Order: sequence, then C-alpha cells, then structure tokens
Amino acid sequence: MDFTLLEKNLLARGYRVSIHKTAADAARYLDKAIDGKTVGFGGSVTLDAMGAYETLATHNDCFWHWRPRDGKTARELRDRGNAAQIYLSSVNGIAETGEIINIDGTANRVAAILYGHERVYLVVGKNKVAPDYEQALWRARNIASPKNAQRLGVKTPCAVNGDRCFDCKSEGRICRTLSVLWEKPLGAEMEIILIDEELGY
Repeated sequence: MDFTLLEKNLLARGYRVSIHKTAADAARYLDKAIDGKTVGFGGSVTLDAMGAYETLATHNDCFWHWRPRDGKTARELRDRGNAAQIYLSSVNGIAETGEIINIDGTANRVAAILYGHERVYLVVGKNKVAPDYEQALWRARNIASPKNAQRLGVKTPCAVNGDRCFDCKSEGRICRTLSVLWEKPLGAEMEIILIDEELGY
C-alpha cells in the first residue's frame, strides 16, 4: 500500500511516523525502541498477532489485561498499564486525511492513548486505513466493533453476523466511548507505526 499521503498528513498533524513492510519488521523496530521501561498495552488483536508483549516483556516491565501476571486482576493490569511510561495500542480507523479513531467499552484504551505517557505508539495495519474521516468512522463502527463483539462473545445485534452497527442499547454493548485525534495532543510524544499488512480488525 502507498502510505505517502497518510504519512504526509500525519506528519503535518505533529506525529512521528514509521513505515514497515511486515508485522515482524514493526515488532523488531519496537523491540529496539523500547528498553527498560514500564509498558502498557491496550486491547489489540494487532499487537497480539505481532507477539509484541512476548518480545517486549523480555526487557521491559509490561502490563496487559490480556496477559495475566502476578495474580493481578484485569482492572489492576489496566490501571498499571495506563500509568506506564510507554503505551501501545492499535486503532479502529485512520483516515488518509490524518484523523485517528478509536471506539472502546471500558475506555481504558482511549483514555490511555490521550494522556500521561512518555510516548504512545499506535500500530496500524493497512486494512485500518480509510480515505477520509467519515469513512474511517464508518469503518470503526461497522467493521471493527462488530468483529470485536463477535470475538468477545457478547450478546449484541452486531455480533450475530459481525456485519454492522445497530446502535443498540444492549447490556453487552462494547462501543461505549469514541475518541478522535484531530491532531497530536499538546505535549504528547506519539508515533504512528504503519504496516503494509492486514492486521486486526
């Protein structure tokens, strides 16, 4: 995929950008960039597929509620991750115009992306890229969220076929918060890692 326009617009909005051919290349890049730090992970099929936790945990203190450790609860791991020096996540949609969209249920991931870390890395497979803000939002709501609902086994209309958002009022609804990064937040250090492979939802 040609990331030229997206890279240009992300740079103009204040982000650092790196481009990688494969998920393995991106994992090696992160492994070199992050050392001796506390590292938090947002729920991410992309990071899981990359083996990012297993790689970074060999020389960093990593916290991810998908990887139980030290008898800590998922809530405790989320809290430790949100207070970490470094935070890693993916996105649900990114526009070639530069807007970055995430939808969340507990809001730990969207909260952690926005504030409080030395650096945030957002890892993005090419399937997350849409031409503009409206289509990136549509993607987050109608592709990423239903597929995540299916993965989690929640009882929502979107999980039945994993095909679209019904804007439901279900108790198990996982799309409860929305964050849009119009530009890099003031004072934040954020890097967008673009990967020329399809990864995650």
